[in-house]
Amino acid sequence: MKHEDYDLLVIGGGITGAGVLLEAARRGLKALLVEQRDFAWGTSSRSSKLVHGGLRYLAEGRLRLTRESVREREALLRDAPGLVEPQGFAFADYGASRRKRRSFLAGLAIYDLMAGRREQHWLDAEDFAMLAPNIERAGLAGGIRYTDAKTDDARLVLRVLDEARSHGAQARNYVAVEALQRAGGRVTGALLRDARTGDLGEVSARVVVNATGAWACGIAGQGNAPRLRPLRGSHLVLPAWRLPLAQAVSLMHPLDGRPVFAFPWEGVTLVGTTDVDHGDGLALEARITRGEFDYLMAALRAQFPQLDLQEGDVLATYAGVRPVLDSGLGVAPSKEAREHLVWDEPGLVAVTGGKLTTFRAIALDTLGHVARQLADWHADLAPQPVFSRQPIPLGPRGTPTGLLQRLAGRHGGHAQAVVDAAQAGELEIIPGTLTPWAELRWAARSEAVHRLEDLLLRRTRLGLQLRAGASALLPRIRAVCQPELGWDDACWEAEQAAYLALWQAHYGIPNPQKNEPHHA
Repeated sequence: MKHEDYDLLVIGGGITGAGVLLEAARRGLKALLVEQRDFAWGTSSRSSKLVHGGLRYLAEGRLRLTRESVREREALLRDAPGLVEPQGFAFADYGASRRKRRSFLAGLAIYDLMAGRREQHWLDAEDFAMLAPNIERAGLAGGIRYTDAKTDDARLVLRVLDEARSHGAQARNYVAVEALQRAGGRVTGALLRDARTGDLGEVSARVVVNATGAWACGIAGQGNAPRLRPLRGSHLVLPAWRLPLAQAVSLMHPLDGRPVFAFPWEGVTLVGTTDVDHGDGLALEARITRGEFDYLMAALRAQFPQLDLQEGDVLATYAGVRPVLDSGLGVAPSKEAREHLVWDEPGLVAVTGGKLTTFRAIALDTLGHVARQLADWHADLAPQPVFSRQPIPLGPRGTPTGLLQRLAGRHGGHAQAVVDAAQAGELEIIPGTLTPWAELRWAARSEAVHRLEDLLLRRTRLGLQLRAGASALLPRIRAVCQPELGWDDACWEAEQAAYLALWQAHYGIPNPQKNEPHHA
């Protein structure tokens, strides 16, 4: 917490802040990022995990946003294999409207044109049922298939931060901004507090970037900010064997016609998403309500009736808050625009809104505002490859190539070190996931883990993928990770108790007695 001088101080350790840090550092700025909780703690570990071009935005006439999203999706597929992967989507057509079908197919033709690809989208009922064999067959006329992409959102943030560090940037989690500092009407830095020790320190910066997303209006000392409408998106996680899918299945909810999806992700099946006003405040961790839970279960039962899915089939839930700009028009949550907004004042640039997919474009737009405040900094802000090329690590004889490619995508230049750190049997995959034990060891050793929740909810996703937050595996996780973390027995046991209480309150199945309406 000693006093240091920087060109750029970035506040917020989600994907937007990480992107700004990377793009600034690779262009020569001395940059520091601070995050008051853990990296990706907020929206960026609780998204729908989709890297998508925004087909819905195309239908709404938002061509610029769609074109930008498609371009960024293609860049991530090219630059981050093993971390960002293609995902086919299947949309069942029950013959309700040929006009809607034609419109959908026309939109997909434009979507393909933007991406520079061509695909066959329409399938007859028999072929479509082969893609999604468990869907409702009664009245099925056929279906539409298209391709987007998916990722592990928290690992994407960590990979971007690692790339930024390789260019000389620094990033600190559990460091909060107490207040912005000013001199002569200009923001000149910030007073920081170490959330673990309570120590205070000052940082001077030529420009401060507020990249805190849904929390963008909560920093003391900044000027006027736009009005935000925090929206909550909630999800269910089911075992892959209970809801087996090769393609993502998109459907219209039987109650209100809103789109709901289910797709294979990290060894489980992910179901989402709701889109509701988040009225619980931003200081507390978001969680699904009973109304949202029942809403998503109703969609699954309607689309996959023969599977007879029950509440007990759900492994975990999670909810995140999206930073959406409030139009002030009183429209439904799903109708609000998803574009980002950058605004500034002397010494301060703030950014909020936008999508996971477009983080690079958002970062470059933000740096354009920074450049106007740094007269001596003349940088080329044209897009560069998201990540530098990294070799596939070498593993022991018999190590699956797919695992090594996955480690390269998730860990970049550290992938070989992850493999080399693995002890006997630690390149084996933890059942029910795609995660080898070696990733736990590496995270505990080298990835700024300060809480057990950091390890199980963000460095790995075991707390979402395994029943009861992976509680059955905690003895072995302890054996692997406690020595690496340097925690004594009392510390581990306190962290374990805190983690399990957090999981039960925010990642488990909500109490049936708390039956709030979903307002989707």
